[in-house]
Amino acid sequence: MMKVIIAEDQVMLRGALSALLDLEDDVDVIGQAGDGEEALKLIMQLEPDLCIMDIEMPKMTGLDVAERLKELGHPCRVVILTTFSRSGYFQRAMKAGVHGFLLKDSPIDELGAALRKVHQGGRAISPELSLTFWEAENPLTEREQEVLKRVAQGLSANDIAKELFLSSGTVRNYVSDILQKLEAKNRIDAISIAEKNGWLK
Repeated sequence: MMKVIIAEDQVMLRGALSALLDLEDDVDVIGQAGDGEEALKLIMQLEPDLCIMDIEMPKMTGLDVAERLKELGHPCRVVILTTFSRSGYFQRAMKAGVHGFLLKDSPIDELGAALRKVHQGGRAISPELSLTFWEAENPLTEREQEVLKRVAQGLSANDIAKELFLSSGTVRNYVSDILQKLEAKNRIDAISIAEKNGWLK
């Protein structure tokens, strides 16, 4: 019997998932959480085999929780269930040791099969997710991400320079490199591309 916790901030979806999984003979939903912090507490208290987690949750995201569990060396296996098919999220999930990455519109029997596979030590990825996700690394360096993040916040080159202890010219060079790497037409296009791929932390 698999002991499972469901972490999802949408109450109706969380309840529906729990009810559907409870119909499976070998799944026991032992806890539900509405945010990442609560999920982490429940995992520590209840010691589930698996935790099904959304990415976008209050307090801590599903990926934050997965990274924390990896740091702690906790044996609970994480399955991400999300509407976001962003390569940046996928890459981060793999680095965090996530065992499953599934889309929310997957059929329940597919979810059940994925949970069994993960429980037995395997990995489960939604077939709809392109294999290029394995290769789609973030092309931006950490510094370039820091610069673009501040551009997205509406800061000027001078403001960014002050915050990051750089010269305005260096900031402009970073922006130029970012546009080139992302093949973006302008700053707004660059922000859109980076956000769509989950490349802005």
